[in-house]
Amino acid sequence: MSVTIYGPREIAAIERAGAAAAGTLAYVAERLRAGVTTAQIDAWVREDTARRGGRPSQLGYRGAGPGPFPASVCTSRNEVVCHGVPRADVVLEDGDIVNVDVTTELDGFHGDTSATFCIGAVSAEAQTLVATTRAARDAGIAAVRPGARLGDIGAAIVEVARRGGYGVVSDFGGHGIGRHMHEPPHIPHVGRPGTGLRLREGMVFTIEPMLTVGTAEVEVLKDGWTVVTTDRKWSAQFEHTICVTADGARVLT
Repeated sequence: MSVTIYGPREIAAIERAGAAAAGTLAYVAERLRAGVTTAQIDAWVREDTARRGGRPSQLGYRGAGPGPFPASVCTSRNEVVCHGVPRADVVLEDGDIVNVDVTTELDGFHGDTSATFCIGAVSAEAQTLVATTRAARDAGIAAVRPGARLGDIGAAIVEVARRGGYGVVSDFGGHGIGRHMHEPPHIPHVGRPGTGLRLREGMVFTIEPMLTVGTAEVEVLKDGWTVVTTDRKWSAQFEHTICVTADGARVLT
C-alpha cells in the first residue's frame, strides 16, 4: 500500500475542491423538504457543481458496482447506509432522514463530504441517531495527529457509538483522497487503539462513519450499488475530508 504524502500547494488545491463540495452540499441542504425526489437532488448537484467550475467525481465512477455509477451524488435515505442511487420514484417524506454525499473534482483534485438531513418532523430516535453520528465523526477527527494510528480513529468512533447504543458499519469506511477520489489508505471506522498504519503529516483522507439503530450488517441491492442494513433499520452518516497537520488535523470540507 502506497500512501501519498501531499505538500502545502497540493493540500491547498484539495481544500479548494473540498470547499466547492461543501458549498454544493449547503446549496442542496437549503432546498431539501418533503416531496423532493432524490433525482432532483442529483440535478441540483450537477447544476451547482458546474457553477463552481467543478465536475461531480462520482459520475461515471467505476467501483464495485456492475457498471459506472450513474449519478452525480449518493442519496441514502433511512435504511440505506451508503451509495444510494438517486431515482425519480424515491420521494422524501416528512419524518425521513437522508444522507447526501457530494464529491467534487476541481483542477485535478477531489474533495468529499456528506451529511445526514432531517426532513420535516423527525422522531426523537432519528434525531438522536443523526446527532450521535455527527459526534462520532468529530471524535474520529479529534483522534488524528502525527504518530497516531488508524485504529485510534476507529476506536474513538466506536466509543461514541457504543455510548449511544448504536452499531458501526465495518464493511465500508473512509479513504485517502487527493488526485484521485479513492486512494490508499482505507480508513476503518472500527478499530483498537494503537493498531494499524501510523499517521504522518501530509496524509489526506476522509472520515465518514455510518451508525445504525440495529444491526451493523449490510447488503447490496440488485442495482449493485445501494447498500442497506440487513434488518432495514435506519442508518446515518457524516463525512469530512481532512489532512494530518503538524499538531492534529485540519478539515478541508
